[in-house]
Amino acid sequence: MALNLANLDEATRQFMLEEIEYDIAQNKLQYSPRLSAAGKQLYPDMLRRAARKGTNLTLAGELRVPGRLNKTEERKTPKGATAVAQVPVTAADTLAEDEFSRFYARGLCRRAEAQGVDTLVVYRAREVINPHPESAELIGRSLSAKQFLEYLRDSADTDAALGLPPGPHSGLSVKLPETASGTEPRMAEKD
Repeated sequence: MALNLANLDEATRQFMLEEIEYDIAQNKLQYSPRLSAAGKQLYPDMLRRAARKGTNLTLAGELRVPGRLNKTEERKTPKGATAVAQVPVTAADTLAEDEFSRFYARGLCRRAEAQGVDTLVVYRAREVINPHPESAELIGRSLSAKQFLEYLRDSADTDAALGLPPGPHSGLSVKLPETASGTEPRMAEKD
């Protein structure tokens, strides 16, 4: 299912691309251990294409191309041993949703800053069957765009950045406040 990202437009996409390039330049791009060697090589361009014109579904489709994800992975058993298991069939969808959502949020934080908007609003971008009470409590809350960007640059987990416990993904994202969603970026003042 495609995420309903409220402010996914050309302006946000441009900032998403800048954030992808920032991670590449800083050698901080997150590579899932589920990506094969070929998948890791192609991953930056897959991200760029999805950010330019696509959605999380675009990225998931590219990840599903045979040979881009490993077929198996090592997992710890409850007794602490290591076992080989099949990579879940949902791996491409999960990875794509997580990464596209994170770069969208980072791009939107940058856009907010460019527009002189200090806060973003939390909302549900994907319906979930059994939402956690913690995630429901966050809907409608404002958060600092600057602080959220700093956290997301250091974390691969948008839910953790929102202060949610680990577990199934919340489907939460951020959007510009209603009064700011139509404003244009501020121009830099000349010296």
